[in-house]
Amino acid sequence: MKKSTKGISKNWRKVTPSETAIFREMIEKKLGVKRPKRGRPPKAVGAKMTPISIRVHPKVLSWAKKEAKRRGVGYQTVINDVLLKAAA
Repeated sequence: MKKSTKGISKNWRKVTPSETAIFREMIEKKLGVKRPKRGRPPKAVGAKMTPISIRVHPKVLSWAKKEAKRRGVGYQTVINDVLLKAAA
């Protein structure tokens, strides 16, 4: 089945990053306010975590999940707190 190209022109070009910057500047000037930044803000250098994969005993996981529910945090946070205390 042939794809529908209704409303799409093959002669269109993409907007360049410099054009986007110009458009953004013009919009901000016209409206008088800066556009909000998109996405999640970057984390501080010391706050970044390294993703890992570990295997733990089912009893350890069960305890961590119960403790997490009691504290109102994720079980990964509980495991991380215990490991940080042991490493200190």
